Amino acid sequence: MFNNLIESSSHAGEFKRRGSFVLFTIATYALLFVVAGVISIYAYDARLDDQNTEIVTMLNPVDLPAAPVTITHSAPPRSNNNKPTEVVRQVAMASVNHPEIVPPTTSVTPITNLPVPDAGAWRLGDHDSGPIEPGGPGRSTGDGTSNSTGPAVVEIVTPPPLPPAVQPPPPRVISRGVITGLALTLPKPVYSQIAKQAGAQGTVSVQVLIDESGKVISAKAVKGHPLLLAAAQQAAMSARFSPTKLSDQPVKVSGLITYNFLLH
Repeated sequence: MFNNLIESSSHAGEFKRRGSFVLFTIATYALLFVVAGVISIYAYDARLDDQNTEIVTMLNPVDLPAAPVTITHSAPPRSNNNKPTEVVRQVAMASVNHPEIVPPTTSVTPITNLPVPDAGAWRLGDHDSGPIEPGGPGRSTGDGTSNSTGPAVVEIVTPPPLPPAVQPPPPRVISRGVITGLALTLPKPVYSQIAKQAGAQGTVSVQVLIDESGKVISAKAVKGHPLLLAAAQQAAMSARFSPTKLSDQPVKVSGLITYNFLLH
């Protein structure tokens, strides 16, 4: 029995505490809603002050009067009563409208006379006057001058001769093989004592470059015993050759000089 009483009293306290919490929460939310509503009312009134209060009135469209039209009457062109009606030609020459008529002679000289008309009366005279046929070279004004209303005269000009063909320049350096026999002077190399004691002998090939005057300007041993290369190169630098020409132009020559070293 006492156990039931203790349990009932504990439940009553718990319910009371929960009820207080619920009431406090409801009161807090209600206060927050009231504050939010007041703030929104003030904010809405502030936005009303910024609104445009101008009144726009729509009017019916009004048709504008059309611009006045000004009519001007130009005077009719004056007729040229001084225009000659009689056709006079200095030479009886057909127009270009008759290609079937072949002229007796041809010439490159421009034609200055007017052709006779295809229809109508005309006569020969000492000058050209009267209306001009289409395609004619011009119309005479009666005072020796003419109005160029026909096609342009193309002058035939002989084209200039073609320039002579340019020959390509000869090569600056020509390559040859062994040129030992072409040397004017070929000093013998020095056979050193070291090379002899070492038993060095045989053929040494030296690559040389000869300038336009026949002088050796470079020499390099490319084959032979190592103890003989320096002596062969020094001897090759003292060699002399005759100048070489190609198409009457002096050129450089590249070739080989060979030396034979023999032990006695």
